[in-house]
Amino acid sequence: MTRARDWLDYEVEEMVSRDRDSLWHHLKSHTCFEDREQMIVVAGEGLRIRDIRGNEFLDATSGGVWSVMVGYGRESIARAVYEQLKVMPYFAGAYGNIPSIKFAAKLLELLPRLDKVYFSNSGSEANEKAFKMVRLASSIDPGRQGKYKILYRDRDYHGTTLATMSAGGQFERKQGFGPFAEGFVEVPHCLCYRCPHDRSYPDCGIACARAVEEVILREGPETVGGFVVEPITAGGGIIPPVREYFPLVQEICRRHGVWLIMDEVVCGFGRTGRFWGHEHFEVDPDIVTMAKGLASSYEALSATAVKQEIYDIFLNDPAKPEEAANFFRDISTYGGCTAPMAAALESTRIIEDEELVENSREMGALLLEKLQALTSLPVVGDVRGVGLFCGLELVRDKGTKIPVSEAEMARLMANIMAEKVIVGRTNSSLPGLNTTLYLVPCLTVSAEELDTIVAAVSRAIEKTFAACRAAA
Repeated sequence: MTRARDWLDYEVEEMVSRDRDSLWHHLKSHTCFEDREQMIVVAGEGLRIRDIRGNEFLDATSGGVWSVMVGYGRESIARAVYEQLKVMPYFAGAYGNIPSIKFAAKLLELLPRLDKVYFSNSGSEANEKAFKMVRLASSIDPGRQGKYKILYRDRDYHGTTLATMSAGGQFERKQGFGPFAEGFVEVPHCLCYRCPHDRSYPDCGIACARAVEEVILREGPETVGGFVVEPITAGGGIIPPVREYFPLVQEICRRHGVWLIMDEVVCGFGRTGRFWGHEHFEVDPDIVTMAKGLASSYEALSATAVKQEIYDIFLNDPAKPEEAANFFRDISTYGGCTAPMAAALESTRIIEDEELVENSREMGALLLEKLQALTSLPVVGDVRGVGLFCGLELVRDKGTKIPVSEAEMARLMANIMAEKVIVGRTNSSLPGLNTTLYLVPCLTVSAEELDTIVAAVSRAIEKTFAACRAAA
């Protein structure tokens, strides 16, 4: 008879072999399996993880994709999931369950200008639900007839399904997967360091925001229904917009009847030092999507929250044949799971009770200060970020802003890892510009841990680029 906990037991070499022979890793070239062992993570506590070889690392990536908000090893989350699963694990989302009801109410408490929540299981899915709402409304609502197009911003990322890739502003993530869905239209990014309009703030007229209206007018306002945007661009280089950007964008969207869809998948739940990334700006989105930090990735969960007037479009009278299909005909199988809701309720309680949003704000300011000191290094071209969401863009020459090479970035990442610290980087996203380091630790990070992280990055930069200069 198999013991209940046999799945926790393993033999090291067997797991290493099976990892190579059985597992298809995300975002990696297959050739990397041929000559080197991939890291296998087996345990974590706080900000520290341990691999199968017994090596311990300080994780400055919140789980690799910025989603473990409250740190590793939270027994109370595991206990909440266990207790819920004993009572009721699942029933389809067409019906209610207690943790879903409680968490929806909690989200609306945190988003007081929104009124209804739709649950699914990934950020891609949350955004796709928003796109489907735009599209269906353009079909059934006389006031929005034909407004099916969705704008997206260069360098922003909204998911990995074909529809969300159609709204993706990262060329390398999209390359080869087309043809994409029709009706998705790109607008320029808002990175001042590499201004797409070759202007300088504040004497730029906020051209990046005004370009949104130019695109709407070019496409025809009667055809544009939504604009999906990250409050702070994440994987495209950690790009906070200037303070004037979103008020102007919102005014443009409202003038033309365009729903502003705020993708809070990365920025939400305290990452930026406020509970929501868009709270840094004077903006009132029509739809907010979220995932990652929702349950601190202890369980898979996402949500799409909307204003009442959007929800009301999909109310119908089944007795009237012309209205019978005018409801949101959509389902997410795992949107009916109860365990993620229990995990999310407990994770949110931890964030609030331990004042982790405030810690994100305080430690984020400290992290940004420490990173600014690295601008004395010849290759650190720009430092940017908000809260515990910071990046370093590396360049070969600060005057020309020519980026360092992909090979140099790979050596730098290896040298940081050798310091027993894990950071992130722009990855297979922007041709020639995958040169931004990401420092995005859990919201529980301490000042001492930040010292360790920044010191490791500084030493690795000096080692990497001293070697590169010597080789040149």
